[in-house]
Amino acid sequence: MRTRLELADVVRRFAPSLQDRGTLTPLQEKVFAKIALCRTAALGGHEEACDNCGTIRYSYNSCGDRHCPKCQAARQAFRIDGLVQGTMPVRHYHVVFTVPDHLNVLCLHNGRMFYNLLFLAVWHTLNSFGYSYHGVGTGAIAVLHTWGQNLSLHPHIHCLVPAAGYSLDGRWKNIGHGGVPLSRSSDEQYV
Repeated sequence: MRTRLELADVVRRFAPSLQDRGTLTPLQEKVFAKIALCRTAALGGHEEACDNCGTIRYSYNSCGDRHCPKCQAARQAFRIDGLVQGTMPVRHYHVVFTVPDHLNVLCLHNGRMFYNLLFLAVWHTLNSFGYSYHGVGTGAIAVLHTWGQNLSLHPHIHCLVPAAGYSLDGRWKNIGHGGVPLSRSSDEQYV
């Protein structure tokens, strides 16, 4: 039977050779160190006992880093719930903006400038689309993702865009017939 590998296993195996080659930034080294130790004895733990049957289970503490796949799921759920509670009660569009992969070299050269320009381009596109096609000012919740699902560099921005806005004369206007209603209950699915 094959054992399921986790990101921590990959980090423990390959991070030392990346460090030896000097290809990691100090932040990457810090994140890798946390992920490698996540939910291991090195971070300590606690004992849980069942009140009914007395079964004892030991759980190791998590690293709490936002890059860690073990830690980010719960934090992400709370963050999404908070974002949804703060959105307008209208339908929303999920829009993803990405760049051609041959521009990744620019991202690696100067990430801060690249991401700032990417956010600026996204905002100008959404803003001009709202006014040009629908005559409304719009907004969005935008989240930057820098990695793809295969853990390769893939900068892209996910946006939740309301399917409504204010026209130039101050009237509320719904736009389009699509979009997905955002859930207001944590028991329901999100966009």
